Amino acid sequence: METLFMMADRESRKIRLTEQALQAAQSGAKYAQSLYFPSLSIDLSGSYIGTALVLGRDFSTSGETSVILPGHEPIPISNGAQPTPHWGNSLVVQATQVIYSGGAVTAQMKAAKLHERIAEFDVERQRQEVRMMLAGYYLELAKLHNQQQVIAQHIFLTQTMLKTMRARHEAGVVLSNDITRYELQQSELELMQIQLNDAVSIIQHALQTMLHTDRFLVPDSASIEALYCQLEQVHNEAIWQDRAAQSNLDIHVANAQQQLAEQELKATRAASIPSVTAIVREQLAGPYTSDFIPVDANINSWFVGIGIHYNLDALWKNRHAVAQAAARKSASAEQSAFVKEQVSTAIHAAYVRFFTAFSEVQTQQKQVVLANQNYDLVMKRYVGDLALLTDLLDASNMKLTAEMALVNARISLIFTYYQLKYSIHSL
Repeated sequence: METLFMMADRESRKIRLTEQALQAAQSGAKYAQSLYFPSLSIDLSGSYIGTALVLGRDFSTSGETSVILPGHEPIPISNGAQPTPHWGNSLVVQATQVIYSGGAVTAQMKAAKLHERIAEFDVERQRQEVRMMLAGYYLELAKLHNQQQVIAQHIFLTQTMLKTMRARHEAGVVLSNDITRYELQQSELELMQIQLNDAVSIIQHALQTMLHTDRFLVPDSASIEALYCQLEQVHNEAIWQDRAAQSNLDIHVANAQQQLAEQELKATRAASIPSVTAIVREQLAGPYTSDFIPVDANINSWFVGIGIHYNLDALWKNRHAVAQAAARKSASAEQSAFVKEQVSTAIHAAYVRFFTAFSEVQTQQKQVVLANQNYDLVMKRYVGDLALLTDLLDASNMKLTAEMALVNARISLIFTYYQLKYSIHSL
């Protein structure tokens, strides 16, 4: 079983899909962490500046326009085209660092980490589901192989009995219709054998498809028997309930979603709080065209400052978003409590089914002993002409039914044990 589990971890497409989602969540967490670092931007541009044109108030290019410079007499300038530097350049380097955001950046980072944890839980949950499915297929295959052995034994007994009956028929002791009845039983057993072979083929194909292998898988009867012998060491239900709090993935996901709702509420509230940012800016540009007379030179300037940003509309808009986030937080808390109740119920049901399966195995073991004793007794009486053939057929069918039921009960017991382990996600 462990070998199958390791193969599934490598080959299962369901697991690989969740692993890809985990990689995306991990990238999102790394991006959220980068929000703590300063933002740096560089703008570089080159331009062609068209010829400046001075127009009068009547939009004509004739006449003059007086240019008033501080501390100087008005200077008359002829309207029309003016001398203009045509090639321009600009380089702006700006760094910003969030100083205070009302907890928005911290909440966003924690939310991203929670998304990553939920993705990790999803990977493990898919792994548990695939393993439980594999366990079901594998144990079903083991049950079918055991049933094949039981049927083969009964076919052998029937063939042996037919040889004895034919010999007795030649001696005139057994009627031909008695032989016909046993031949009919042999045909029914052979049909059951064909049905079991077909069922094995179906399970084999399902396992090979899941594991992406063309190997013919044969159950390891020794390991299954060893596992069966260890089942009596299962502890009481309280221990399984305690383990669930540590390993059940549904509980972990519900708790993580509750924490995620808390961070979303903090981020929503942060939208109603001003954010403070430190800014450093360096600019080199030319020519200087912001004055009436352009200056054909590169002008360098820089500044360091503090920026405050506040959305005033958050005063009346964001309160609805905060109420919605608070409602989601309350719902997530209820969901977490509900999941814990469901897990507890599932563990109790799995534990009860497990011990019911134990009782069934013990009962079927007694049935097999009694059926074998009855068959041996009826066989001796039939050989001594003290019992009818119908009695022998009934005893044979009872023996077959009891042995098949014991095979099913033993495998079902192991399956319920795996269901119990799956209920706490510890496969």
